[in-house]
Amino acid sequence: MIHDTMMATFFEGNHHQLHQLFGAHIIGEETVFTVYAPNAKQVKLIASFNHFMGDQHIMHQIHFQGVYQIKVQGHHQDAIYKYEILTYAGTVLHKADPFAFYAEKPPHTASKVFQLEGYQWQDQQYFNQKKQSYDQPMFVYEVHLGSWRKEDGKYLTYQRLVETLIPYVKDQGFTHIELMPVYEHPFDGSWGYQGTGYFAATSRFGNPHELMYFIDQCHQQGLGVIMDWVLGHICKDAHGLSFFDGTPLYEFDDQLRRENTTWGTDNLDFYKGITKSFMKSALSFWVDYYHVDGFRIDAVSNLLFYLGNPNIGTNEGAIQFLKEASSMLYQKDDRILFMAEDSTDFPKVTHPLKDGGLGFNYKWNMGFMNDVLRYFKEDPIHRKYHHHKITFGLMYAFNESFILPFSHDEVVHMKGSLINKMPGDYFQKFANWRLLLGLLTTHPGKKLLFMGGEFAQFSEWAYEGQLDWHLFDYEAHQKGNQFFKDLLQVYKHHDAFYQRDLFSDTFEWLVVDDQDQSVFAFMRHSENNHMLVVLNMTPNVHHGYQIGVPLSGVYEEVLNSDHERYFGSNIYNGLPIHSHQESRQGKSYHISVTIGPLSMAIFQYKGESHDI
Repeated sequence: MIHDTMMATFFEGNHHQLHQLFGAHIIGEETVFTVYAPNAKQVKLIASFNHFMGDQHIMHQIHFQGVYQIKVQGHHQDAIYKYEILTYAGTVLHKADPFAFYAEKPPHTASKVFQLEGYQWQDQQYFNQKKQSYDQPMFVYEVHLGSWRKEDGKYLTYQRLVETLIPYVKDQGFTHIELMPVYEHPFDGSWGYQGTGYFAATSRFGNPHELMYFIDQCHQQGLGVIMDWVLGHICKDAHGLSFFDGTPLYEFDDQLRRENTTWGTDNLDFYKGITKSFMKSALSFWVDYYHVDGFRIDAVSNLLFYLGNPNIGTNEGAIQFLKEASSMLYQKDDRILFMAEDSTDFPKVTHPLKDGGLGFNYKWNMGFMNDVLRYFKEDPIHRKYHHHKITFGLMYAFNESFILPFSHDEVVHMKGSLINKMPGDYFQKFANWRLLLGLLTTHPGKKLLFMGGEFAQFSEWAYEGQLDWHLFDYEAHQKGNQFFKDLLQVYKHHDAFYQRDLFSDTFEWLVVDDQDQSVFAFMRHSENNHMLVVLNMTPNVHHGYQIGVPLSGVYEEVLNSDHERYFGSNIYNGLPIHSHQESRQGKSYHISVTIGPLSMAIFQYKGESHDI
């Protein structure tokens, strides 16, 4: 029902369920179409059931503030439709429905009627057992569904992804899948980041119920599902939200703030209540109807500052919206993930609203990603001059709640794949790659890895193709992937690596200043678990390397990247190592270990020898 109170809530930015009012809904024996176009002179419905002749279905203005509606007899499930909008300037626009639940397969751009209700969810046990993420392991697999794998050159359907992607992700050991945008978007080359249907599951892989089934099956296998989401800007495609009724309805009125030249898009104006209500409704919708576990918000810098530029000014409208959106989501479920991809140093991004924060619960640590990848690109002989790139991140690692991302952005546009960033010959590239993943996994913060990184794909990601699955035919990739799987098991089974990631007392440097040999060592602590990590960033082998440790007793190696099982040179510590009483590096005790070339080793503290 469209009434004054509802419209007031819409205009104030506090309506969270616009999709129940607008769009196409099958109600009783009718299909009801409702659209908001306040600056339209006339609105017609053009559809497959009227041969796209709008004169047969001229919509009626049912509210003076610009709401149009028409009721069409019959259940028009899967009918194709658009709105034909006549502007006061005399132009005619053919617009997809902003609140449609389904759309034609690209390159076609019309909306489709879809009865969304009716799917029977089976993930109740998952939600009953689900916990807040802070003290849980989180290693996210970032996936572009269109290029993960293809069959006969075609996309996998949601059904086939259930049969192939979910078992693979489960076997690898990931805890979550992050889907690059799966709401409807017209251009494959945008990777989904320029959407036109924020309530429509992309039809590339199936219908909305089939995406629900995919998410349902993820949950039944214990996998969380995160949606990649663009809040700040919309594409300019003629059928989309941009200039919906001939005016900048949801975007900035003034061209200076509206034009996003970086992406060729229009920036949304969150000073407008209708824009806030639209996006709040979209976020609510995916939680309510698709049971998603959360959102990764793209390009947050573009929301914090006009055009992403601090020199232009702070975008207070968008900042206020982020706070309201986070509050709304946590009221739905305080376990929801709300993650910021933010490259700025804007303060308190992941702090609670009551403490003056923005309300995100995680932020991508772009500084870690940039510093670490720059370090690893260096020839090992030069790494001693870049020692700070590894240590600097710990200066701010606990200022925010961080995700450490090696995402799709790092393996496109001539940047090279992860393994191809590594220096050295074939053997050394793999050793460096294992070392890189070892640092990522043991460093404070939750983790994210883009698909292909788990088996050392050499090629850059190409959205048109698929991952290089044939590489599993080669020993180095088989063994490299085995290392990654074993690494994730160590991470998930030792809570020192994931509990209390916000607190600095969970991390302790042991060797921080051996830049001449480019060796690092640190400990991760939980209440009952103490793990020691040693990283050797050069091809030199160190026998009897002494490391000061805070705890007396026995240390047992649980993983070594140089083991032959992982395509290494097989230099490792096979026997338990007992601490010595003499102090080293300011610690009361020390151990003496063997460190292989370009390797990482993880040791578990087992207690005093008489406790074993």
